Amino acid sequence: MRRDTRPYFIRSIRDRFERWRIRRFLEPQFDTLGPGLSATYPAGIELWGANIHAGTCLHLRAAKGNMIRLATWDNGERVGEIRIGDYVLISPGNQIIASEKITIGTDTMIASGCYISDSDWHDTYDRTAERDKHAPIVLEENVWIGAHVIIGKGVTIGENSIIGAGSVVVSDIPANVIAAGNPARVVKQLDPSRTFTKRTELLSDMEKIDIEVDRLQRYLLRNNTIFSWIRATFAPTHED
Repeated sequence: MRRDTRPYFIRSIRDRFERWRIRRFLEPQFDTLGPGLSATYPAGIELWGANIHAGTCLHLRAAKGNMIRLATWDNGERVGEIRIGDYVLISPGNQIIASEKITIGTDTMIASGCYISDSDWHDTYDRTAERDKHAPIVLEENVWIGAHVIIGKGVTIGENSIIGAGSVVVSDIPANVIAAGNPARVVKQLDPSRTFTKRTELLSDMEKIDIEVDRLQRYLLRNNTIFSWIRATFAPTHED
């Protein structure tokens, strides 16, 4: 489809149902959760295990065929922990799996298809044995992780830094740099004296944003009717 052919009232009903679904089924899975959770395709978001915490305005952007999975491991002696700051964006296809602890700082953005894990999980030679080799991961504030990045155990990525798409991060990355490659290396320094515009500034007034989004939806869908929606659903044309 090139455009949303639904009438505004159908879109509004769908949105209300999704918000109910998030409140009823998704929010209770967090141990602690700040206000303003926003999720697309909540059926594609899986939380597994205890000790998963998130702050204000977490945005989870799952999609069909691209689930988001947040999981902690309980080995009987220790339960892993995932702690997510405020105004964090997690895009489709991400897996974040903690044996010890993974911390994601405020304003961090994680693009599609990333894998973040703080453990090796299996022994090098005895593939049937669990290898309890783990170390915490820290993404400091305002980090931007590109698509399909892998972040291994014990890594800290410094404030404001960017990791290029497809990188494999196995050692610490300092603040205010761009790093890329396999293994990831610093390729550019950022200027810390410049102002970084962060997600906090964009999303701090969610009530106002909701009003503006609703107004935009009313405008974009103003010409859609129930009949044109049914036609586009069952007999779409190239204009749909």
